[in-house]
Amino acid sequence: MIKRKHIILFAFLFFSWGNFIHAQENPDEIALVDNKVEDDFYEALKQRNIENYDKAIVAIQKCLEKEPKNAAFLYELGKNQLDLKNYVDAEISFKKAIEVDAKQRWYWNGLYDIYYQTKDYQKSIPVVQKLIEFDPNMKEDLVSLYMNTNQHDKALELLKNMEATSRLTSTMEYYKLKIQEANGFAKPQKETLEEAIKKNPKVEQNYIDLIVLYSSLNQEDKAFEIAKQLEKEIPNSDWAHVSLVKFHLNNNDGTSGSKSMFKVLGNDKIDLKIKHRIFNEFLIFAVKNPEYFTAIDNAIPYFDNDKQINVAKEVAKFFWKKNDLDKTAYYFEKAIKKDAEDIESIDYYLEVLTQKQDFQLLVKKAEGFSELYPTQASYYFYTGSGYNQLKNFKKAKEILENGLDFVVENKTLETNFYKQLIISCENLNDTAKKQLYSNKLKQIK
Repeated sequence: MIKRKHIILFAFLFFSWGNFIHAQENPDEIALVDNKVEDDFYEALKQRNIENYDKAIVAIQKCLEKEPKNAAFLYELGKNQLDLKNYVDAEISFKKAIEVDAKQRWYWNGLYDIYYQTKDYQKSIPVVQKLIEFDPNMKEDLVSLYMNTNQHDKALELLKNMEATSRLTSTMEYYKLKIQEANGFAKPQKETLEEAIKKNPKVEQNYIDLIVLYSSLNQEDKAFEIAKQLEKEIPNSDWAHVSLVKFHLNNNDGTSGSKSMFKVLGNDKIDLKIKHRIFNEFLIFAVKNPEYFTAIDNAIPYFDNDKQINVAKEVAKFFWKKNDLDKTAYYFEKAIKKDAEDIESIDYYLEVLTQKQDFQLLVKKAEGFSELYPTQASYYFYTGSGYNQLKNFKKAKEILENGLDFVVENKTLETNFYKQLIISCENLNDTAKKQLYSNKLKQIK
């Protein structure tokens, strides 16, 4: 059972190989006051986590009956409707959330998700313009949208603005090139680039431009050949291996793909977003080819200095959604090692151990976390419930009674405490305490 005094909303971060740079996060936390609303909201999150989107919608609608103008509830409703590809209703829900609170980027992200999935680029433009206020990196999305709607003048103007402050990515450079070609500017064509490579094979940019050009024309085989040529001529090239990872994986060559991935991950000059994208591609490949999970483990430390994303945690969430409890537990362990104060990861980890029925490890870990965070009621619950399963009822009763004092405004957790205490007392023949906790349980209901 995940701790719910403060319920954390999250989404696994995926990276796309497409033209759009499209990734989002969710609000940090939502504090719920009404206990019935809290229960319904938790139920909505639980059902969504196991992909029961219809049930999640029913639960969140109950929340909205009590609080119809709660932006967070409207946002959660929209997410589930979007998961069901009910785009019309999802759009209505996200717009209502924005009407209540337009300062939350997540609600705007929800709208962008809809328009992105439905390829409604015109509607996407004002939304992304708003998102740029939260994240300047969204300018790349806006350029892509302008290109897809043939607004080349606006795209070029924005590209010049971006170029004035930072170096353009290869995709943005290609867009600039394409616009200039259309406007009659001198621009290196395929033949020109090929000739330039022949004359001077040590100029990296010519290879990059040609790879991008071939890729834009869906000539992946030719792009692959150029990437291999680049690797041969300039072995330390960033772009050679950035390109080669995908090509190797598409050819089901995990060994070569992993080698290229590690060259990218080990290069400090390559943008962190690109590294995440490549890692994600390899993770998806490894799921289908488990013999390469060692490479996943070895890749995670390359992200240790990433202050924004705990990669091990994201991998754990990935396997949680796939109901792979063993891998979920394994990667949450890694996540906690990186950040011992990540309460969310700890809660998930203990819940996974419970579902795995690894009660020996559960009580060991939960007791340790209780010592670190002595006011976290859920850790006492996990410890006590674990001892009940191990038939150490005396120990279970002691720990559960101690932890009960730290339960604050959480009826579900309090209920579960009493249920476990009743089990302990029944097995200890403590009739008086059993009756006491039974009465308290009835009072909650």
